[in-house]
Amino acid sequence: MRESLFEPMSLGSYQLKNRIVMAPMTRGRAGEQRVPNDIMAEHYYQRASAGLLITEATVISRQGIGWIGSPGIYNDQMVEGWRKVTDRLKPTGTPLFLQLWHCGRASHSDFHDGALPVSASAVRLEGDMIRTPYGKKPYETPRPLDEAEIAGVVNDYRQAAAFAEAAGFSGVEVHGANGYLINQFLDGRSNLRQDRYGGTLENRFRFFREVLEAVLEIWPADKVGARISPNGVFNDMGCDDFRELFLYVAEEIDKLHLGYLHVMDGLAFGFHGRGEPMSLAEFRPVFKGTIIGNCGYTKEAAEQRIAEGSADLIAFGRPYITNPDLVERFANGWPLNPSEDMSLWYTPGPEGYTDYAPYEP
Repeated sequence: MRESLFEPMSLGSYQLKNRIVMAPMTRGRAGEQRVPNDIMAEHYYQRASAGLLITEATVISRQGIGWIGSPGIYNDQMVEGWRKVTDRLKPTGTPLFLQLWHCGRASHSDFHDGALPVSASAVRLEGDMIRTPYGKKPYETPRPLDEAEIAGVVNDYRQAAAFAEAAGFSGVEVHGANGYLINQFLDGRSNLRQDRYGGTLENRFRFFREVLEAVLEIWPADKVGARISPNGVFNDMGCDDFRELFLYVAEEIDKLHLGYLHVMDGLAFGFHGRGEPMSLAEFRPVFKGTIIGNCGYTKEAAEQRIAEGSADLIAFGRPYITNPDLVERFANGWPLNPSEDMSLWYTPGPEGYTDYAPYEP
């Protein structure tokens, strides 16, 4: 099998050095004000040998918050903070896309001065406790967004996309996966609406479509990506018509000519078990552009997907935590550092974040 994982490729107007993507990973280093900082700039810089970098999920508004220490992109201070990151990356030539995020019901009133989190419908997330600023607590039943409010959230995405442009990013990725707000509208178990945002596939996709169209008012299509998780159970996702739903979503996104579709096809985050898992090969006929595979990939599996043509790029998440030089390790057959210490995933400071040394042969 040829080593196609290391071949360059074009992504819109960008020339990628290889087909390895650093996946978005929440790391909680932005502090209470959610302003990106020097240590975050160093973290991304260390991993710039990837063909493409996608930032950690970044909230588009105060309403979108649901995680301690995650960064935002909704005020001028955050724009200036992200400029530290983009300025550090520019000399490397590696494109850096900002992932746009709204947590929806995967949040808690502790993040919102006592106000309930919002979602498509008043359906509680059944799952583990959520970590809030005041400790771990059960999830709450969210408040459904009314139609007028939905238009406001769409505008928040538009404004966040404009802030991302001002911050110097190469592009943006709209996070429609992992049980967050957009996914909550897509999934028939969390979306029980009877209006034009619920029921049919077209209606459940409407919010996602409106968000993408708003972002496309700011960015050219080749600099916009979208992320979906058709197999994912994370944050209590999974509906019986998931296959029909996500093939429809991919086909409709294809009509927008986005730069890429980021599909979490792997099962490392768990599987909802409502049928056979979806594969990248199912998406290729309905999405003609660049496809990124993601979730639990090994180097060998990544090479196979690219060689067979079902993916153009493969994103790696957890291996990048302890191996900032993942590309070099893969290319040279060097061993990977041991698995990450999960107790350091979301702690402030450099430990477990920027203190992993590159491999020395």
